[in-house]
Amino acid sequence: MGKHVIVGAGQVGAHLAGKLLERGHDVTVVTRSGSGPDGVERVKADAADRARLSEIAGGADVLYNCVNPPYPRWTQDWPPMAASFLGAAESSGAVLVTLGNLYVYGPVDGPMTEDLPLTAPGVKGQVRAKMWQDALAAHKEGRIRTTEVRGSDYYGPGSTDQSYVGEVRFVKPLLAGKRVQYLSDPSVPHAWTYLPDVAEALAIAGTDERAWGRPWHVPTVPAVSTNEVGERLCELAGAPAPRISEVPRFLFNALGLFSPMVKELRETRYQFDKPYILDSSAFESTFGMAPTPLDEGLRAVIADHRERAARAAA
Repeated sequence: MGKHVIVGAGQVGAHLAGKLLERGHDVTVVTRSGSGPDGVERVKADAADRARLSEIAGGADVLYNCVNPPYPRWTQDWPPMAASFLGAAESSGAVLVTLGNLYVYGPVDGPMTEDLPLTAPGVKGQVRAKMWQDALAAHKEGRIRTTEVRGSDYYGPGSTDQSYVGEVRFVKPLLAGKRVQYLSDPSVPHAWTYLPDVAEALAIAGTDERAWGRPWHVPTVPAVSTNEVGERLCELAGAPAPRISEVPRFLFNALGLFSPMVKELRETRYQFDKPYILDSSAFESTFGMAPTPLDEGLRAVIADHRERAARAAA
């Protein structure tokens, strides 16, 4: 089996490590703190340190970029880290697999496919678009081998407070019978990508050369509204019917005056104001991977929630 280096141990990196360990690979996880899941080699390093990252990636088959700096720091943090990843991939010969997102397309009418132009009007989308364009240029020049895997907003076990339908913002309060405040219209259809499916797609992309040289969308179930996600979650858990309220636009804008994170979310609110549809048929048909059904994913979310509650009560 191969040597795989994952930079970032957040909600995706941890799942990816598990997928790779199941396949019998040697896995190294790199974080600023030196943390990581059981069964991996844990290394403390700064992803922006090109020399150090190149040293860690030496002899690796695949290098995964699963880093996610805070939104307000994207313009400062991403350029040096992206350059570091490119340098490490070039010096080591490892395939560079980047966890991307859909910001690069900007507002789109209709389903999003991988051949859409990267015309994001917002800073975050432009930063990520340049990262991919630079990596693809290096691939075409023969300096590296690379691919990018893009998903929509995440849900699933191990989700963080960054997830709109994650444990903190959504699952825990709804299953406790509390009202959830949602930053846009909860009746609008939206694509939700299951975290273990993101990890599976990354693992496939790193080891199948058919994936290299282009971006891919993670297999994702057809879009459903946030209300529908809440209804299925509560029904499957035997919880009271969900109460989900939209934060008024004026209040959302006002919160941005005091919260840097909410201010940044203004740029991407368009994703929730009208249907946000993801076409993942290319990955599904090429690699034979189907998305996890919503109910199956939500059952795993409920089990994770209950396990967290039991640990907290112990």
